[in-house]
Amino acid sequence: MTSAHFILALSVLALAFAFAYASDPSPLQDFCVAINDPKDGVFVNGKFCKDPKLAKAEDFYYSGLNIPRNISNPVGSTVTPVNVAQIPGLNTLGISLARIDYAPSGGLNPPHTHPHAIEILLVVEGTLYVGFVTSNTDNRLITKVLYPGDVFVFPQGLVHFQFNVGKTNAVALAGLSSQNPGVITVANAVFGSNPAINPDLLVKAFQLDKNVVKNLQSKFWWANN
Repeated sequence: MTSAHFILALSVLALAFAFAYASDPSPLQDFCVAINDPKDGVFVNGKFCKDPKLAKAEDFYYSGLNIPRNISNPVGSTVTPVNVAQIPGLNTLGISLARIDYAPSGGLNPPHTHPHAIEILLVVEGTLYVGFVTSNTDNRLITKVLYPGDVFVFPQGLVHFQFNVGKTNAVALAGLSSQNPGVITVANAVFGSNPAINPDLLVKAFQLDKNVVKNLQSKFWWANN
């Protein structure tokens, strides 16, 4: 390799590393309490910022995560998020929390992804079968049965799930590396989209009979969060 080619390759590699390690810039202020009113506000990361001098304790506070949620629904679970929508002071801080309640013997947090966040799950009560699927082309399933005190990590963007294999209620707490992690529940997105995806497309994509696809599209897909 000539000197010129070596320098060019080094430059391209350096540029690639720059993109690979790019991230949101560090905040240049203590916090940015989110407000919906743009009057006299500064727009940061999808929200307007309240004047820091007007910030109060309630902007950084949420109560009630200790209260069990209603899990009498088709999937047998309920997710209680605590993100920027519940705590305005989380805006720009890159972190959030959720409580998940599971019904006995089959309560399910269905396969889903968080497009903006890594998730770390702590089991508080019960026994959960959890796992995620690696990206194409391996699509390898990685699973574990968790008990109280056990922790499991779901990498960002990968399809993952939790399933209560115990005979009692289960509770878990999830930490997420975004103030707005987002969630895409696979079945809801594919078969419950509005408007509906052309069934011929889904027949080919999933190699299913068209009547099966239409039946799936006709169901009410429960959003548990």
